[in-house]
Formats: sequence, C-alpha cells, structure tokens
Amino acid sequence: MTQLLTLSRAAQLLGVSRHILQRQIHDGQLAAYDGMVASEELLRVYPDLAIEDAGQPVTPMAGFSLAKCARERILPPKEILSRRLATQGGELAEVRKHLARYHDLIEALREKIESLAASAPSPAVEELRAVFEQGLAAILGSQESVDRVEVMDEVLRVFAAHVTVRPSGHEFFVEGAETVLEAALHAGLAPSYGCGNGNCGLCKARLIEGELRQVRNFDYPLSAVEQAQNYKLLCSHTAVTDVVIEMIEARTPADIPEQQIVARVKSVSSLDERTYLLHLETPRTNRLRFLAGQGVTLGIAGERAHYRGDFPVASCPCDDRNLLFHISRAHVEAGNAFAGRLFGGGVHAGDTVDVWGPFGEFVLKQESSRPLLFLCCDTGFAPVKSVIEHAMAVDTAPVIAVYWVATRPGGHYLAKQCRAWAESLDNFRFRALDAADADAAALAVAAAALADAPDAAAWDVYVAGARIFVDAVAARLHAAGLPLEQIVAVVA
Repeated sequence: MTQLLTLSRAAQLLGVSRHILQRQIHDGQLAAYDGMVASEELLRVYPDLAIEDAGQPVTPMAGFSLAKCARERILPPKEILSRRLATQGGELAEVRKHLARYHDLIEALREKIESLAASAPSPAVEELRAVFEQGLAAILGSQESVDRVEVMDEVLRVFAAHVTVRPSGHEFFVEGAETVLEAALHAGLAPSYGCGNGNCGLCKARLIEGELRQVRNFDYPLSAVEQAQNYKLLCSHTAVTDVVIEMIEARTPADIPEQQIVARVKSVSSLDERTYLLHLETPRTNRLRFLAGQGVTLGIAGERAHYRGDFPVASCPCDDRNLLFHISRAHVEAGNAFAGRLFGGGVHAGDTVDVWGPFGEFVLKQESSRPLLFLCCDTGFAPVKSVIEHAMAVDTAPVIAVYWVATRPGGHYLAKQCRAWAESLDNFRFRALDAADADAAALAVAAAALADAPDAAAWDVYVAGARIFVDAVAARLHAAGLPLEQIVAVVA
C-alpha cells in the first residue's frame, strides 16, 4: 500500500534537503498531494534508493543518516532504543493478529463456499467459488515487491523520532541522546527557554500525541494542573516515539525578552591581523536567547560603563552556550570602548563579560520563500554568518548567495568557510570582492549582484557593513527594482 510522507520525513529518508524536493515538486518532476509525497513517487524519482543506504546523505550536510549515527556515535540511549524497538515489536504483533484473523476468515469463507457447492450446487455458487480461488491464487502467487520507502521509514524511526510542533506546523527530528529542546534549537527553531537544565520552566510544552521520557533531572515544579494537561520540560525529556507538541516559539525580535547575563571568555584568537574572534560561553543555568543576526552589548564585568561596546553575534542560536564575535581594529577606530580594551590586551580567557540584549531586526524573514542574497562588507560578515547558519538549519531557502567585499587585502577572514559551504551545498553561491573603501565596496557589490541576478525583486536581500556601505547598496538595489520591504540591513 502506498505510504504518504511529509516533505521533512521524505528528505530525512533520502538524505537530501527539503528545498531539493520542493524544487522537484515545483518543476513537475515529483508529484505531491496536499504537501505529502507518496512512497512510489519517491522510488520513481530515486529508483536506486536502497534499504541499506537508509538516511545516508545524497548531498553533503544533509542531516540525519545511519552512517552519521554510527560514525559520530549519536545513537539513542539504550533505554530509548529498547523502548522504540518494543513499540515497533508491539505494532508488528498487532499486524500478525490481524493477519491471523484474516486467515481464519478466509478459511471460514472457503468452507462455506464448499458447503454451498455440495448442498445446493448452482452456476452462481460455482462462479463465486471460481472468483474466490482465482483471487486467492493471484494473491499467494504475487511477486509484488516490498515498499522500500516504508521499510526505510520504519528503520529510521528507531534512530530518530519525528516531532511536529503546533500551532506553527514546524517539524524536526530528535537524534541520539538529544533532548527535545536541543533538537529544536539545532533545527533552527526559536523555542521559549532560559536555562536549558530544568530550573526556569520556560521550555515547558504540552504533549499532544506520542511518548516523551525524562532523561535529565529538573528542579522546576510543574503544577498539578500542568501535569494533568500533560506539560513537559523539553530540556529534560527526549522523544521515544514520533510526537506532536504544543510549544511557544519566537517569530519576531519583539518575541525575545531583553536579558542580562554574565558570560565567561572561553578564548580570544586571531582571524587575521586586524580581526579577533571572541568566544564567550554562557552559564549552564542562564543561556542567551536571541534570533540569528541580532546583536548584544558587551561590557567588562565589574568595570565602568565606558568599557562597553555593541556587536552582532556571529554564531547561530543553535550553537547552545557558545557566543562568537568578530571584533576588528575598525571598531577601535570608530571609538568602540570594548574593542579598544580587547586590542589593548585587557580581555583574556577566563575573564567574565557582561552581556545585554539581544537587539536588532536583522533576522530571517520566516514567512518568505524567496532566495536569499547576502551583501556584506568587512566584519559585516559576522551577522550574515549567523543568519546563513540559521537558514541552513531551517532548510527553506531555495538559493543562498553571498557577496563579501573587503576594503583591505586579506579581509575575507573566513573565506575558506564560505567556499566549503559552496562546495558542500548545491544551492549555495559565494563571491569574494575587493574595494578601496566602503563607498567603492557598495558600488562593486551591487554591480556584481545585479549582474548575476538582474531580477532584483525576486530576492530577499540582507545588507551588513558600515553605514555608508549599507545606505549606498540599499539605494542602488531599490533603484534597480528591489522593493524596500525586501531589504534587511544592519550597520556592523
């Protein structure tokens, strides 16, 4: 029997990105039914799909696979694996019971037909007996192949549980020993949470269908009413079976509360001769909740206010407790006090740093399905990197194109990372450009982007860099036909 799968499930089985299946559906190569794909359609388009290759990525960085699980040792804990196998064993036992009942029914029908043929022979009874015998012989002699997609789906259900979120309809998979909260963050979602270790209760969500199991201790006391309504702490539970949960998600910057935390400097390293990578680690009991592309204010803990500075976060919210920042001498030259302290040797591993935020509107347009065009100058790549990693996690953009212009030699300090993305992802394009200053950079990057994508209105464009760069690029693209509402810009 044909099985219908969601695009997320089909992408997981094939080891491809969802946008590839969406493109095939759009181009008429793959038929879809109300957002679902039939197993026979998948086998028609991917005829070489084999059960032993279940979940192995057809394209690099395509997410879950059995090979990845074995290689990276991210198999579920023994008790979860055992529970999932027991669940499938129970389902198999139910199927066997039904088959036994059908067998008994067929035998009863056979005996009844034979009895009628002996006691009251007639052409009608003989016709009935012939139809019954021929139909039974056809079924028993059938060489119909097993639905490979259905078998693969059953195998993968043992290793990764599927989560559907209400009311958003978002989907993700819980792999290995992940909690539901960790899996949601890795999938690019923005759930409500605070500590991540069972103390604050902000990640509580209502379990609607399926089974969750506690895998970590928690101190937050759920009320009797919450327990009766089946609320669970997502930071302390994993999914045993496929589940449906009701969960609060942030969709805009206005949904993220302002926070103040004290983080620890994990490392300070050089990206190039003019740029430092500052790596902060938040406390286990107090994570920073933010949307990709937003910024924060950093300050030396215990020092006076004039040692503060504003910076975009260069890491993705899916990176748990790690906060990364690209801080350059240009920040110092612009009067950024925190950057001056950093370049003056006043920030070291182990130091504590005050973090206030988040702030800013440089975030992914969640409601849009247009391709993404990123135009950045110098350390404007920092918020761009954060949004790109988020876009990869949610896997909805049909194309991601990055144009990074540097105003000094060697200013593309993470060009290798961009080239690795371009080599690994079929929908990722990268160009490195050079210019003498921010004004020339704006002219160069706008000209290059419009030459490659003359229909500017077809894109969502994200612009990051110095003020003169951002304003000039936005003006040139708007003049080329790009609506202002499709431009997201930040001074970085």
